[in-house]
Amino acid sequence: MTKIGIVIGSTREGRVSEQVAQFVFDRANKLGLDGVEFELVDLKDFPVPMLDSMPPAMLNKNYNSDEVTAWSQKVDSLDGFIFVTPEYNKAPSGVLKNHIDQLGSEWMGKAAGLVGYGSTLGVTAVQQLRIMLSNFNMPTVGPFGAFSLFTDFENMSEFKPAEVHNDTIDTVIKTTADWASKLSPKA
Repeated sequence: MTKIGIVIGSTREGRVSEQVAQFVFDRANKLGLDGVEFELVDLKDFPVPMLDSMPPAMLNKNYNSDEVTAWSQKVDSLDGFIFVTPEYNKAPSGVLKNHIDQLGSEWMGKAAGLVGYGSTLGVTAVQQLRIMLSNFNMPTVGPFGAFSLFTDFENMSEFKPAEVHNDTIDTVIKTTADWASKLSPKA
């Protein structure tokens, strides 16, 4: 079974990333892909500290924090990811970057799909995320999901995506699942 984590990339109060991730999760389950299981992964459930330890590659998964160890085990258990990221100041959220930076080998070679949202569709955040993930030899699929706070949200708080996004999101899901199943050491 290929396991894909749909990562909720924001923890701040009033976040909308949870709604976007739930939309992706619901679409993924409607696709009914054989041999693929999807799971919502909420960064709020993994309150890792700010990175202040030795570089993860030097720690060999011997982390000095129970929270980081739990996060490591979660990431290790998954074969691929769909990251849902807001765009804050032309970048992914700091909490998402910190969660990525905490680990090393757990990310290596796993497929990643990307979904951004923001006043400019989250495009710059997605571009930066692609660069960050390339450090772990994580292939990022194309296209990526891009939602506007102005047209895909009511009052910038209630997610109401236009139907035009459905095909793109389905492609992100299917391609991520396909790549993850081929790249997984379990394959």
